[in-house]
Order: sequence, then C-alpha cells, then structure tokens
Amino acid sequence: MSTGYVSFPTTRDTFAGADGRIGGAIARAAERTGVDFSYLFHQAKIESSLNPNARARTSSATGLFQFIDQTWLATVKKHGSEHGLGWAADGIRQGSNGRYHVADPGLRSAILDLRRDPEAASAMAGEFAADNQQYLERRLDRPVESVDLYLAHFLGAGGAAKFLQAHDANPQASAASIFPAAARTNRGVFFNRDGSARSFAEVRDRFAAKLGGEGGPLPSRGPALEQSAEVRMAALETGAMAGQRTAPTPQYARLAYLMLAQLGA
Repeated sequence: MSTGYVSFPTTRDTFAGADGRIGGAIARAAERTGVDFSYLFHQAKIESSLNPNARARTSSATGLFQFIDQTWLATVKKHGSEHGLGWAADGIRQGSNGRYHVADPGLRSAILDLRRDPEAASAMAGEFAADNQQYLERRLDRPVESVDLYLAHFLGAGGAAKFLQAHDANPQASAASIFPAAARTNRGVFFNRDGSARSFAEVRDRFAAKLGGEGGPLPSRGPALEQSAEVRMAALETGAMAGQRTAPTPQYARLAYLMLAQLGA
C-alpha cells in the first residue's frame, strides 16, 4: 500500500471515460484470474482513486494498484506470459540476491511503464492477489477474507501471515510491537491521533472499513467462480469469458456507475 500518491480528482465521468476502460480492465482481470471483482475495484480505489497514472511521492509505487518496481517485475516474470506479456516476462531475470532486474534500460522502462496500463495493471493485481490468497490459506489453514488480502498487499504475504497469526492469538495486542519498522513509516495505520498504539484488531478493522466493509470470506478461486450478474454481462459482451482482449465497450460505464454508487462516490 502506498501513501501520498500524486493523483487528479476522479469523478463518475472520468471513471466512465475512454469507453469504461478502467472498469472493463478490472472486470476482465477478475474473470481471468478468479479474484473477486469487488475486492480489486476497492483496492484500486484505495490505492490510486482509480487513476492509472498515480504515482507515490515516497516510493516507486505507480499505477492503479500502486505496484513498486520489484513487486511488479516479480509478478510480470511469473504471470506475464499468461496475459500476452511474454516479451516482458522473458526480459526479466532474478539475481542471486533474489532481486529482479532487466538488463536493457529501455526494456526495463517499458516494462515498468505497463503499471500505467489499466489492462496490464489489473491483470497483474489479480494474479498477485490470487497468489497471496493461496499462500495465506496454506499458512493460516483457514479461508482468507478480503481484508486479509489487503494486508498482504500492505505488508507482503509473509508479513500478513505473521500479522494474522498474531491477531488470531491476541487481537488486542499492539500491532506496532510486532511490526516496528512498518509502524515507523505508517504511523497513521498503527497509531491513533493521541499517539496510542492500535491493536491488531483495530488495524485490521480499519482496513476492512477502507474496503467498504467487505471483509468477509472470498469466493474460492477457480474457472467456475461466479461473479455478479453485472460483471458477467460486461465480460461476455467484450469476449473476456473466452480470454479475448477486445476493446472495452460502454457497457463498463454501467458497471462503474454501479460500483461508485455502492461506495457513495
């Protein structure tokens, strides 16, 4: 999660603009990756106010889902070929230190710039969320909720597992005591305005509220995943159910208005 991104105001008209490209990209990513549409939509709204060109002031986080450089390169390397980005995946290498790099500066810039493309950003966000869901369910031995996925986006999958295990063991304990580094750089998350430390339960509940109160269990991932009628209609109208990357249509404007109305935008 990033804070302090550079963005422009986002209205119903800008979201519905360009033939509903942003709403369409998120809907197609949800269909193709099996990740809940509402979760991806809320995540993009929190991270960037649905601005595909948003960038953080204090980190490399960029785009609808505010991917930092290394997370983006890792995700494209793993899943890019599944979404027509084989050229990008092939250009990424992982060093012995675990970090990802691209030898050619021009190619590296082109790959990182994909974060500003709603189609690529949404597809990789869906894959990243699906990977985190599988990891957390293995570690926690229970179904995860949408708020747990957002914690994985915020703390990394390993950090989220540690957070949730501590939360389940003692929800009223201070979260900052276990995550001092994260607390130093995100005081507004881990501390109240009076300086008192927030508990694990308080931190998790605040993230759930940011996700529109939708902290409940996620649908199981899989090709038979059923999205809402609106999402399925939009996907069918653009050929997304057949895996085609067709041009977005104004039908996604209806979807955008529906979701923004739910959020009270």
